[in-house]
Amino acid sequence: MNLYLMRHGIAVAADDPTMTHDSERPLTGKGVRRMRRAARGLRRLEIPFDGILTSPVLRARQSAEIVATALGLESRLEAVSSLAPESTVELLLSGLARYHDREQLLMVGHEPLLSKTISSLLGAGHGLEIDLRKGSLCQIEIDGLPPSSPGILHWLLTPKQLRLLGTRAAKD
Repeated sequence: MNLYLMRHGIAVAADDPTMTHDSERPLTGKGVRRMRRAARGLRRLEIPFDGILTSPVLRARQSAEIVATALGLESRLEAVSSLAPESTVELLLSGLARYHDREQLLMVGHEPLLSKTISSLLGAGHGLEIDLRKGSLCQIEIDGLPPSSPGILHWLLTPKQLRLLGTRAAKD
């Protein structure tokens, strides 16, 4: 099974006085534009996703919706509470067990949960320092859900790399 972990795009600042609750912070205009370009880059990778899971928080949902639309996979998009910022690696992995029959699963969420999950899936507990920038994407191969052995990190793309793939796709 291949898990793809993507951090949401650039959102309105947490200290913005117009925001009453963190879960309501939307993507900024720049965040939307960059996520669309990143989604075009992701489309260029031609990964046959079986599903797209997203945090229920607005900025992650918006990011996942942009990706799902670019890939024509709106019907495979599902919000799961275990991807919310306050969740834990243990809750996330436990919640993912129902997707054990999937081959290619994309998850859109938040830091530090995603980095901690990557570290855990690679067998390092919470010991790896991973800089998962907004809009980054990584692929980890695992033997199943729950995994019985450490996964393999195949790649980690920065948001700029994904956007460049998307820009190149627009020119092709």
